[in-house]
Amino acid sequence: MNRRELTNAVAQHIGAEAKEVEKVLNGFTEVVTQTVSRGEQVAISGFAKFARVERAARMGRNPATGEQIHIKASKKARITPLKAFKDAVLGGAKKAAPKKAAAKKAAPAKKAAPAKKAPAKKAPAKKAPAKKAPAKKATKRR
Repeated sequence: MNRRELTNAVAQHIGAEAKEVEKVLNGFTEVVTQTVSRGEQVAISGFAKFARVERAARMGRNPATGEQIHIKASKKARITPLKAFKDAVLGGAKKAAPKKAAAKKAAPAKKAAPAKKAPAKKAPAKKAPAKKAPAKKATKRR
């Protein structure tokens, strides 16, 4: 979803004009950008936390040669999704577990037959790479 699609979707969701939503989105991005650039965090509860992270200079290792190198200090932007957002996006698996436990406690008198698990699907076997035939020896013709 790009910015225009987001603007139209929000406008339709709240029943507002797309131009008004565009102004709000522009204002939002400007305020968050300015605040984070000053070094302050912006946390939108249930959504995400925006922060500037300063990394100190350190010694690293060149993976190709193994030689030690100096890595300069740097600043990075970090956006961390918060719990409610992650639960909504990832399916809220943690919320489903308590409901099942409560359902089991509600009806302890009945003994249910053990649930059958679906047989695990095996991954297809990988074929071994083809072996090269040994090179033929050159023989002199007479």
